[in-house]
Parts: sequence; structure tokens; C-alpha cells
Amino acid sequence: MVEAVQGAGVVVTGAGGGIGAALARRFAAEGARVVVNDLDGDRAKAVADEIGGIAVPGDASAVVGEARDALGGTVDIYCANAGLGSGGSEAAGEQVWAQAWDVNVMAHVRAAEALIPGWLERGSGRFVSTVSAAGLLTMIGAAPYSVTKHGAYAFAEWLSLTYRHRGIKVHAICPQGVRTDMLAATGSAGDLVLQPTAIEPDAVADALMAGIEEERFLILPHPEVAGFYQHRAAEPDRWLTTMNHIQQKWEAGE
Repeated sequence: MVEAVQGAGVVVTGAGGGIGAALARRFAAEGARVVVNDLDGDRAKAVADEIGGIAVPGDASAVVGEARDALGGTVDIYCANAGLGSGGSEAAGEQVWAQAWDVNVMAHVRAAEALIPGWLERGSGRFVSTVSAAGLLTMIGAAPYSVTKHGAYAFAEWLSLTYRHRGIKVHAICPQGVRTDMLAATGSAGDLVLQPTAIEPDAVADALMAGIEEERFLILPHPEVAGFYQHRAAEPDRWLTTMNHIQQKWEAGE
């Protein structure tokens, strides 16, 4: 059992399925009290009923107050997991870009704004951001997703460096392909880049629990991402050339 999780009041957004549901199940199995949030109220209730949690459906940007009340006044761990896998290029359209920014970044900012003052007052709190390897690297065919996931990672990083000395723990989960509805929606780009090494959502939950035990900021359910990230930083032109070759392969339908 993970000591930091036992008895904790936990909120997981986007927990009606996929990674979020796996996180909610694992937190409950570790002895936490779990609020299951999802836009789809029926899916939220189904997961909550399964794990003995509390369903709080609705927009992830506005869930903190109701979730806090449902947990008896205190949120110990907040998992900003809800996300949009928006595809497209620079021409995706203003609305697509705005929605991706709102869900993938600003929902995290709003949650932190609501939680941080109380956490600072008591000297503890834990913010978990489901980012994606796209936030460290990129993803072909998905400019809004890639750019906003970079933003989500940057915000988690900023939270960590700003508040770690005041008792606030931050974790950024950055998996590659995970077998969820979001992966299925990536189409041929996902088939080429993500499907070959895709993992189950439970593996992401396992990685998070290990990261919490070890108090690690960066959590990589696909360990090989660390090498890709180092290569990107050390030799950006070579890395971009490699990624462009993958882009060309995708365009050719190979």
C-alpha cells in the first residue's frame, strides 16, 4: 500500500473511462476516498459505484468546490486528468485551439487556483497532471494537442518549482500510447506512432503509485521516453529530422 494515499481525499477528473477510471480504481484500492468526475454523469456514477466513491459530474474546470464538499472539506490529491486529444494543424480553427487550451491547460490552472491557498495554509497537498509524452516531445498530425500538452507540462513544472519547499507535491504523468478511446480516435497517426508500444491504463496507474512513493515529479509509464527527451534537448535538429521522416512516412500512408 502507498502510505501517502491511504485515507486521502482524492479527486480524479475525466474518470469515466480510460486513464482516469484506472487512476480512480487504483486510488480506491489503496484506501483513498475518491471523487469521480466526468462530463458524462452516467459514466462517472458507474465508476464511483464500482469503487465505492462519489460521483461529481460536470466540467473539470469547476469541480473543486463540489468535490471538496463531497470529501468533507479537504482535497488531499487532485488529478487533473481530463483532456482533449485535438488533432489538426495550424489551420484547425480557432474553436478547436480554444477548447484544447481550455481543457488541457486552463482547467489545471483553475483547479490549482482553487486548491493552492488551502494547501499552503496547511503545508501539504498533491497535484497530479496527466500530460502525455506529447508534452515532452510532440505528436504528428495534432498541433492543438501537442502545443497545449506542452503548456500543461510547463504549468506542472512551474507549480513544482514554486511550491515544493512549502509542502506541495506535483507529479506530471507523460505516457505515450495508452489503450483508450482517445488513442482509438488518433487514427492512422496513432496507428503509426503510438499503437506499437501502447500500454493498458492500469499500467499508468501503477507508474503513478510508484512515482508517489518515490516522490518523483516526472512519471514515465514508457521509460524509453526519457531517452527521446534527452535526444530532443541535446540534438534538436537531428531529432526534428527524425520526426520529419515519421511525418513523411505518415503522409505517404506507409
